[in-house]
Amino acid sequence: MSEEQNKGVREIRINPIVPTESVLVATARGMRPKKAEEKIERDTRTHVDTCPFCRGNEDRTPPEIKAWPDSRDWEVRIVPNLYPVLGDDSPSNNLAFGLQQVIDGYGRHEVIIDHPHHGIIIHEMSQAHLAALFGIYQQRMAELYASDPRLKYVLVFKNFGPAAGASIPHTHSQIIATPVVPENVQNEVTHSHQYAQKYGQCIFCSLIDEALTYEATIYDRESGAVRRRISVGQYVIERGERFVAIKPFASRFEWEIHILPLRHEADFLAASEEDLQDFARVLQRTMKRLDKVVGGVQFNFFLHSLPHGDEFGNCNESYHWHLEICPRTSIPTGFELGSGLFVSTVSPEEAAEALRNAEID
Repeated sequence: MSEEQNKGVREIRINPIVPTESVLVATARGMRPKKAEEKIERDTRTHVDTCPFCRGNEDRTPPEIKAWPDSRDWEVRIVPNLYPVLGDDSPSNNLAFGLQQVIDGYGRHEVIIDHPHHGIIIHEMSQAHLAALFGIYQQRMAELYASDPRLKYVLVFKNFGPAAGASIPHTHSQIIATPVVPENVQNEVTHSHQYAQKYGQCIFCSLIDEALTYEATIYDRESGAVRRRISVGQYVIERGERFVAIKPFASRFEWEIHILPLRHEADFLAASEEDLQDFARVLQRTMKRLDKVVGGVQFNFFLHSLPHGDEFGNCNESYHWHLEICPRTSIPTGFELGSGLFVSTVSPEEAAEALRNAEID
């Protein structure tokens, strides 16, 4: 897309995976700018005496659940969250009164201390460490699913920066196991299954194929002017042997990126050690690109995988696990909160080009 065309874009894009979600891409010059989230000043210290997550301060956290490679010289450590949103301390029966229903807030909420170095960030971690970290996510998810049939979904996520919900600066991520499948995951599973029933293929795989092979030029019917060109690889940010990082066509956040396996795989727990090594390379390089283009940005990432349970057994061929990276560069407006329609003032095409062209090591 040319610079002149990009300046005047105003269009509503439909999420192909969940068609009930849409994004307003509005890049016109006259648009009133949204209030930006402040870039955070990094604390680059390797150790902070008062930080409960730094090595040597293990007695300042709840009792350890798991450590890798061991409890003394750990590189990754898992502990219960001190302020859990869900717990198993007071199980109670579900309630219903009139139209109001209550499900017991049973579950697990754990903190993964990603690295012993206090101020390190994702793209500074080695690829070997990132592969090990996601392998530990995988192990803990499997353990939680096996621990209690009431747990229907295990979500891994990371908050980086106060605007993204992080309350402690030391690098960490979290796991929450819940008795319900979150609505956004349920919507992905439902709509992708409907698509597969209709077209006989996984929509995630179709989107990857389009990103890697599809090109088109769309002309105005009356004037013959070019309305849009779509080039092969236009939305691809980074590619490995087994994984690809893609800028969604209908991005909710200006710099949002999804990382997916190139071959069809529904369940993150089925990823092999070789898969995780290539995934770590793609993740590290993707985060380097983000840092180069929008350095200091606060972000969330979360891992979406096929829920466990008999009711999802027929979705193995239609769902595709993936990591969603959502940089927080602007504060949601009343229109976005009231309408559910995300607004992006940077076109996905422009963002993808900037990220792809970023010079990294």
